[in-house]
Amino acid sequence: MDSSYSSPTTKPLYRGTQVVWYILGLIEVLLAFRFGLKLLAANPSAGFSSFIYIVSYPFAGPFLNVFHASKVESGIFEWTTLLAMFVFFLTAWGIIRLFFMSKTVSTTEAAAKMDEENN
Repeated sequence: MDSSYSSPTTKPLYRGTQVVWYILGLIEVLLAFRFGLKLLAANPSAGFSSFIYIVSYPFAGPFLNVFHASKVESGIFEWTTLLAMFVFFLTAWGIIRLFFMSKTVSTTEAAAKMDEENN
């Protein structure tokens, strides 16, 4: 068995990545629902639509004025929600990369990885 998979940091690293991907999944689902409801011109005062808009606002809000929304028939193509989804994905990916930087590696593994990256 490869020693890099049995270091003391492996289990917390694995759990940490699971938590980050799970949280990202929840945020992405909320934003996808928001995007779909806006695109299909869902009634904003309907219970489900209102719930999704309220819960997703903290994630979509910072991006809402970046682009103008495009009208599609009676719906709205909210570019900013897609931007939010992309930014949150990149953020989660960056956090996961940071987690892996904290992983314990042997000198042999580090040397092999450096050789691989430099070729």
